Amino acid sequence: MDFENKLAIVTGAGSGIGRACARALAIEGARVVAADINAETGEATAAALRGEGGDCRFMAVDMSDIASIEAFAASVQAQFGPADVLVNAAGWGRTAPFVQGTPDFWNKLVALNFVGPMTLAKALLPAMMERGGGHIVNIASDAGRVGSLGETVYAGAKGGLIAFSKSLARETARYGINVNCVCPGPTDTPLMAAVPDKVKDALIKAIPFHRLGRPEEVADAVLFFAGEHASYVTGQVLSVSGGLTMAG
Repeated sequence: MDFENKLAIVTGAGSGIGRACARALAIEGARVVAADINAETGEATAAALRGEGGDCRFMAVDMSDIASIEAFAASVQAQFGPADVLVNAAGWGRTAPFVQGTPDFWNKLVALNFVGPMTLAKALLPAMMERGGGHIVNIASDAGRVGSLGETVYAGAKGGLIAFSKSLARETARYGINVNCVCPGPTDTPLMAAVPDKVKDALIKAIPFHRLGRPEEVADAVLFFAGEHASYVTGQVLSVSGGLTMAG
């Protein structure tokens, strides 16, 4: 795949799936803006990719704060021009019974997993539309496709992101913009590291491949949707779950 001279913005690039996506795009020749709320991990990602010969720089953004997102988008476009690829990989969740949730917790989940990606897409789309092309890849979750025990509001936010991606794909197709969605299943990320071993073991037993996914495997799916091999693919949802959720 040829991403030479393409500008790719990847949120949540400080670790996990976001870092793997940033690396995959940089290896393929894209100019990558690695965005994260954590300056230390974001800078580490950018430095590591430059050490591998990639063109990557870190820029801070808080994907739960609309003002931060809008300022970030304006700064990126002022420095580098319109984005060719947007990968909304930033996300967060915590397993807990729904009835134990609080409005503050729910608001954080919805802000980070749904409103944030929507806000960044809105900020970057006008320039994409004017230029007549671009690729948006939203990282949702299989929780949003089939539900997930103890992640009810998280699943709702990710389900909203899936529906948003499909609707946005319809609205922007006339401008040559592709919008697709990747839904990881249980993946070996820092977020998964916080899950109790008992729960992880149960998940692994339920997965047909009997292992967690690797961030790089999710990044491979993102790379497909972000490139010209997917030029006639839009509004699609791809599960990368090791077969855990074959239906739906």
